[in-house]
Parts: sequence; C-alpha cells; structure tokens
Amino acid sequence: MNSHFIFTPPQLLGTCHVEDTPAPLDGATLYVAQATGDGLLYVFPRGALAEARYLTADTLLEGQHLAVFALHLQEGEAGPTFVLTYGLITECAARLRVPLEAVNQNRWRYPREGAWLKPLCGGQRVDLRKVDRMRLVVLRKGPQPVRFCLTPITATVEEPPKLETLTLPKGKLLDELGQSTLHEWPTKSRGPEEVTELLHAQLAAAPEQQLPQGFSRWGGWLGKRFAATGFFRTQRDANRWWLVDPDGYAFWSSGLDCVVFGIDTAYEGLETALTWLPDATGPYAQAHHERGEVRAFDYLKANFIRAFGPEAAYDKWGIITLGLLRQFGFNTIANWSDWRLASAAQVPYVRPLDTRTLDVPMVYRDFPDVFHPDFERAKAAFAEQLCETRDDPAFIGYFLMNEPNWGFAQETPAAGMLFNTPKCYTRQALSIFLRGRYGDEERLSYAWETGVTFAALAEGAWNVPLNKNAQADLADFSAIMVERYFGGLSAACREVDPNHLNLGIRYYTVPPAWAIRGMRSFDVFSMNCYRARVPAEEMAKISALLDLPVMIGEWHFGALDVGLPASGIGHVPTQADRGKAFRVYLEDAAAKPWCVGVHYFTLYDQSALGRFDGENYNIGFLDTCNRPYTPLAEAARLSHERLYQVATGTLAPYDDAPEYLPLLFM
Repeated sequence: MNSHFIFTPPQLLGTCHVEDTPAPLDGATLYVAQATGDGLLYVFPRGALAEARYLTADTLLEGQHLAVFALHLQEGEAGPTFVLTYGLITECAARLRVPLEAVNQNRWRYPREGAWLKPLCGGQRVDLRKVDRMRLVVLRKGPQPVRFCLTPITATVEEPPKLETLTLPKGKLLDELGQSTLHEWPTKSRGPEEVTELLHAQLAAAPEQQLPQGFSRWGGWLGKRFAATGFFRTQRDANRWWLVDPDGYAFWSSGLDCVVFGIDTAYEGLETALTWLPDATGPYAQAHHERGEVRAFDYLKANFIRAFGPEAAYDKWGIITLGLLRQFGFNTIANWSDWRLASAAQVPYVRPLDTRTLDVPMVYRDFPDVFHPDFERAKAAFAEQLCETRDDPAFIGYFLMNEPNWGFAQETPAAGMLFNTPKCYTRQALSIFLRGRYGDEERLSYAWETGVTFAALAEGAWNVPLNKNAQADLADFSAIMVERYFGGLSAACREVDPNHLNLGIRYYTVPPAWAIRGMRSFDVFSMNCYRARVPAEEMAKISALLDLPVMIGEWHFGALDVGLPASGIGHVPTQADRGKAFRVYLEDAAAKPWCVGVHYFTLYDQSALGRFDGENYNIGFLDTCNRPYTPLAEAARLSHERLYQVATGTLAPYDDAPEYLPLLFM
C-alpha cells in the first residue's frame, strides 16, 4: 500500500447526522449522534489495511459528559470483528493513534494520550488482509446527544506524531482546586480559603469519631464470638460464613478502596488545560509525580499543602482520613490503599500483591509461562512481598492479583498463547497434554478438522482457525494453566505467611468454568462486581463448589449532578440516589450467608481530567477538596449501624432501590 490511505466519506448509521456548522477542528466534520449505536460506516477494498500499522484522526467531543466510542474492524459483513473502545475528555482536542497490531489481541489496554482515554481491546482477532469495513459508533452516552467532530481517518505505515497544539473551545478545564470549570453544582468549593477552613474543621473533629456501637476494637461484632487466634480467619457456623477478628469476634468486612493521599490528574499533553500548575521544585513538589512517562499533578495534595504546609500535609491527611472512615462506619481499609497507615493505626486492612515481581516470560497478555523452569524460583520471590506484614494482627489478608488482563479476552489463555507466543514451555506442555488426550495426530486432526501436528502445537507460528473441539481442548488446558498458576502462588505465599488469608484474585466478573477450578487454593473467593446487587445465584454456586466464602473487591455508584464528566460504572440520577444504591448493595450482600464483605471503590472521586488511564468518575465518598458527599456518607453510617443485625437476619436489608440508569464508563 501507499504510506497513507485516507478513508472515503462514511455512511451514517442510525440517527447520526452531519451538522452544517463550522467544526472546532480544522478539516473536521461535525456529527451528532442521538443514540447508542449511531455512528459512521466505512467500506473499503479487502486488504487495504494489510500493510498499515496505525489508524489516526483528530477528534473533539463537545458538551459536559463522557461518551464512549467503539471502533470496529470486521472481515466482511458477517465475519469476526475486532473492537477498540475509548472515551474522550469533553471540550478538548484529541488524536487517535490506533496501533493495528492490537488486532492480535495480545494486549487489553493501550496508553491514554491526552484527551484520548483508556483505549481497550475487545471482540475477536481479525486478519487485516481480510478486513474490508470499519465502524465508529457511540457505545455509551449520557442523557444528551453526542456532538463530536472528526477529521478523515487515515491508515498509515508510519507512526503518527502526537498532538502538539491543544484546541480548548471553552478555555481551561480545571480550576486551581482541581475542580471542573465546565460544571456548576451546589457543593462546589469557591476558593482556597473555604477548602482550608473545611480541612481544619475535619482535623478538629477527627478524634471524636467512633465506629458504630456494638463493634469490637477491630470492627467485629460483640454479639457473636468464636475462638480467637490473634489473626483474622474464616468461620462457618450453622447459618453462614464469617470472618473472625483477632479477638474472636464475628467480622464482616466493609471497606473503602484507594485510601491514599492523592488524586492523580494526568496532564501529559494537556498542560494548557490547567488554570494552575505550580513549580515542581517549590512547596508543592510532592504534588508532582510521574507514572511511567505520564506526568501528573495532585490537587488534593496541593489543597492539604496549602492548608497545613508541605511537612505536615500527609500526617494531617492521615488523622482526618481515619476519623472520616470511623464516621462513615467502615471497618476495613481495602485494596490499593496506604496499608502502612492502616497498620500503624491497627485498623483492619488488606493489600494487593504485585504480579510484576513475577520474573518469568508472559505467554498471553499477563499470563506467565507457568511451565517455565524459573517459575518455581519466581513464585517464591513473589511471595516474599508478604514478609513485612506476616506478623501484623490488623492485616486481614492479601489479593494475589487484580483483574488479570487475560480474563477480559474472549479467547482462553491457551488459545491466546497459540496465536501470540511461538515458543514457550507452556506450549510444549500443551502438546504433551493433547498427545495424552488423543494418542496420535490422526485422531487430533479429525477432532480439530485440520492437519495439526504435535510439533506444530509445541512450537512455531500459529494461524489455524480453532473449531469447537479445539476451543474445548484449549479451555481444558487453560484450567490446568490456571490451577498451576494460582496453586503455585498460593502455596508459596502460605509458606512465607501462614497467618493471613489468601483472598483470591478479584476477577473482573463471574469467572468462566475453566478458571474456577484453580481457585480452590484460596481462603476466600473474590471478584469485582459492578451490578445493582451481588449476583446471588451465581455466587452461591461458586461458594458451594469451592467451599469458600465470597468477598466483593470493588463496586460503586456515581451520578452526573456534580463536577465529573462520568458517573462511574454504576450509574444513578443523583447524590441522594447514590446513598440509596449504596445501602441496597451493602445490606443485600450482608444478608447473603456466603458473603463476608464488600469493598467500595473508591474513597475519592477521580480527577475531572482523568487519572493515568483516563477514568474520570464521580465514585468517591469525598471530592478533590476533601468534601464528603453527605447523602452517601449518611447512608453508609446508617447501613453500618445495622450491618450485623442484617447479617444475622434480625433486620431485613434496606430495599428502597433508586432508578438505575444506563451504564456510562470506559
């Protein structure tokens, strides 16, 4: 192909139409989409993308609220389809730079760049030699029509340059406190003096805050006691599963994720969208940091530094935060948190382990080569992370990992490995497994409906389609891979730390059957669940199958009535409805006999300009000025005061559910 291929004007899908007014970007066309599924269709000669390496275009989303777009590449009208989703910051130019190697499905997420947010890969793998159509559609939207402009999409061999000149039709996007300039809402802070006064008042009130009456010193229930071991453990009585606190009291874990001193605002490429960015070497130096190559500024930290000075800011934040957690009634500092703060205060906490310390090659996305001879050494080194906390009674337990990227794929880890890793020890083990199952290549070829050999399975490039029998065999081998992975890590961790609970891997949803078998090595089955309620039937089955209690590692609800462009994954109309949704979810879960805790994501809202990957959700108990959302805070206290009565069936769970709105997230 030529070095560039410019797509011809698209067909319009659904109610999408062109608005005949000047677009804010030169050379762009302004489109209006009324509904999800609206968008653009491009049809082009088969194979036109065969030699291309990138797709690129400039774009700008108007309005106040997030829209999520889906870019589809498809082989013919009914063939397999690759999907890349992304969001956009509103009223800010962005450049799409889509690497076409993504169609191999070996990555789930690509880096955010400026106002182009959280590019995620999904759908199926496709062959660019067969792709002949592309759709760009609105996947999720807020209540208003989506108005966006787009320059012609270009396929190119060369990597497109990053966007250098930022178009901001409405001017700056963040004020000096880290709040959105595009939104107005009743609790918006009006200046630094107001925020400083709020923080000093919170500091004065912090020592007075207490957990609900009837809670043990750890947050357990004084009304029920088991044998004490000095550490947290699990217990099943005649009626339900419990955690047990170090003093032996029944414990149900209600936690807040991301209890950390900070709210990232990733401003790389967006410098001119900021009203205020102080010098990185002055008193606000600790509010500046980098994550990889992405620079970020922390307005929450800056607000505390302004109030207390750079030397005292962290300590004052810790005092205020522990007081607020007691005020809200939470008894657990949950994942992604400052667990050293929790440990020092002897507040129950969990911590995540870092799989990046697992020093073996990956075979598909973030799935390691579990048959590699170095895996034994690597998993032992991985477990050493637990040395620091193995004697701490406040430590509930650890998550081995969070939402593994291979879990988001439509294909199993074994299938993904075949297509993406020509040579590894796990492929050799796959070949041995299939030899044991089929005996000879003739029977294997008959089942897979292709002339496959054991040698080809063990090593080499793989481009052969997989029929249902092949997919079933690969699912069975994926179960072996998962069992070796999770079982190996679990055993290594238990060797280093026999005192604390293995809380599992926080799968992003209900796991497929082939993945569940490998989870028997856990002490608690965990998953993240962003539904209106925990899925009772599915969770009861998994609990019974594994003979384990269940913990929810993440959930939340947000709204669009404050200064954030997105609600979060759970979406309700107002802040008052967030309180109702919180109560319904937590108390419904507490009433389930197999559930031992739910951890809300997160303590703070995300930045209106987006964190490292671009998420910019109203999901916090507190905003960037450390102001609580009162309806949510009051709802949490009410639910926590009746938590143990609901768990034992003395009180019925709260059931005044709000309206749940269509999902709006990246």
